[in-house]
Amino acid sequence: MVNRNKQRPSWFSRFWGIVRYELLWNIRKKKFIGIIIIVFALATLVLLVPVIGSRATGVPITKNNDYAITFGGNAFVFLLLAIGTAMNSFSSEFESGTIVPLVSKPVSRTMIFLGKLFVAFVLLLISYIVLYGYITIASVAVYGPQNDLQYMPLIALGSLLSTLIWVGLLFAVGAISKNTIVTIIVAIGLFLALLIAGPIVTVYSGPSQSLNYFPGTGATGTLIVGQNTTSIDAGTDNIGTNLVNYALHPSANVSFYKTNLTAITANETALPNGELLYIESTGSIAITSLGVGCAYITAFLAVAWIAFKRSQILE
Repeated sequence: MVNRNKQRPSWFSRFWGIVRYELLWNIRKKKFIGIIIIVFALATLVLLVPVIGSRATGVPITKNNDYAITFGGNAFVFLLLAIGTAMNSFSSEFESGTIVPLVSKPVSRTMIFLGKLFVAFVLLLISYIVLYGYITIASVAVYGPQNDLQYMPLIALGSLLSTLIWVGLLFAVGAISKNTIVTIIVAIGLFLALLIAGPIVTVYSGPSQSLNYFPGTGATGTLIVGQNTTSIDAGTDNIGTNLVNYALHPSANVSFYKTNLTAITANETALPNGELLYIESTGSIAITSLGVGCAYITAFLAVAWIAFKRSQILE
């Protein structure tokens, strides 16, 4: 006789079951751990290059009190960590057939999707907290005392959002194609296309504001504060640093110049800046990069959710 009084597991219990499953899935694949090791190795290499050069030449390392706060914004790291957390979330489930027992559980596809997204978010959050904690300590050791470390959480938050753009793309392509190779090819192909196209457009057309509406570095401008001149990238790869620049210099403006190709071909040594195209405030740049980044995340995740909800699963 069926026990009708038996209660169904709570929503939290079922959701936690999905989260636990996804965490174990990532641990078994070991890809995330491998990519974390690569990311930390790259960060260490960047930090050690000045030390190695200093010992080889005998020239002391130039103190840089703003190194830690300007470290954020590496597109390659964003892509690597996104691949580590999201590459197999959907495509491998379909390829291996593990999606069948998963959807047969008393959980909705929306809950499965949210569980996978939650695990990706938590893994990335922990990764960036540890990474930027390591960068902060190493920066002090190599470059001396660091300024404005209270803004490091903004750098970590910006990096997290920049990475979630690629996570959303990988989720969407994986849910649609159900093929890991296709997912990786699309993500890397788009990354390389944006990486190559951006500088080409900038050289011939100038740092157009339209570049800021595509994932990537966006338009590059110049921020002058007192005696300091800083290069600013206004795209979604620099959400964190753009937020920090606004926090530090809320009334400052960034100037965007068209590259002077004549000066380059004439082998002039001066900075080949041509005509001033436009000026934008640090606040506008920060809001635009944050808004565009969140829009991409929302759009990609919506596509991934719809594709997963409608996907046909055959035993």
